[in-house]
Amino acid sequence: MGAVVGSLTMQTKTRRLSRDKADDDLEITMVCHRPEGLDQLEALTNFSKKELQVLYRGFKNECPSGVVNEETFKQIYAQFFPHGDASTYAHYLFNAFDTAHSGSIKFEDFVTALSILLRGSITEKLQWTFNLYDINRDGYINKEEMTDIVRAIYDMMGKYTYPVLKNDAPKQHVEAFFQKMDKNRDGVVTLDEFIYSCQEDENIMRSLQLFENVI
Repeated sequence: MGAVVGSLTMQTKTRRLSRDKADDDLEITMVCHRPEGLDQLEALTNFSKKELQVLYRGFKNECPSGVVNEETFKQIYAQFFPHGDASTYAHYLFNAFDTAHSGSIKFEDFVTALSILLRGSITEKLQWTFNLYDINRDGYINKEEMTDIVRAIYDMMGKYTYPVLKNDAPKQHVEAFFQKMDKNRDGVVTLDEFIYSCQEDENIMRSLQLFENVI
């Protein structure tokens, strides 16, 4: 990479002004997977070219090959929750990012999801969250799926966050969730029910807006 950068410094002044973009494009060719061009990603997401460049550098630092598999994703995610076991929740999160079900997350997958979570509309954010909870992808959230998600969250946060939880705490959480979300009491929560119920909850609405200006 040093030789490539060195050769760029010998170009004309006009070329030097676009060095960052050229450097990014050349570095992209050196990994196993090459992302879509910045113009296309800018059109597909709510990020600017400059923001995409910053995100790509960070992604490449963690994943030099250009893709991340589930085990690597779990290792990265675990760093944010040192007092708990984040592996199960990271598994569900990985599947939500891996929309093609290829077993790996590419940069395009990463920024597309991040764009929704940080810059998407309320409906887009809720749709993404619903898909995360809908583990078997059948279009509904059932109590078993929600219990698995809640247990994974408790495990991830660790005993320092929830030191005196009773064994039935996840079940109580799930029952409260369904009491609020399952409007027709048929034992499952649909996307429409989920979106409607979340939009009625001021705390959920505020939480969805917390990270809008994080980048």
